[in-house]
Amino acid sequence: MFVVTTNEIPGYRITQVLGEVMGLTVRSANFGQNFTAGFRSLGGGEMPEYTKVIYESRWEVMNRMWAEAQGRGANAVVAMRFDSGSIGNFTEFCAYGTAVVVEPVEGGAAAPSQPTGPAQ
Repeated sequence: MFVVTTNEIPGYRITQVLGEVMGLTVRSANFGQNFTAGFRSLGGGEMPEYTKVIYESRWEVMNRMWAEAQGRGANAVVAMRFDSGSIGNFTEFCAYGTAVVVEPVEGGAAAPSQPTGPAQ
């Protein structure tokens, strides 16, 4: 299975549209991350504690979206997007797209490989 942000996949045709799929999580940084990031914010620049939380959250919602798509019988997700918002002191992350079944077009391109998890 692969996921694209486009509405079409070069070299493939969509044979079935199975509907919208999504993955959702609500996260917060732990006390240590907030404490360390608070000191880092005094000097400016990237706060890796928060970057890690966001990166891991995006992978989690992608995995949940993929699982829902596979459960519906999809072999691809098109028009995938991320969304996030705040709920009090927490952050909501969502990945969503359209679950589809695709077939290669005669002489079409091979399916792109997908990452298997967050970089360490």
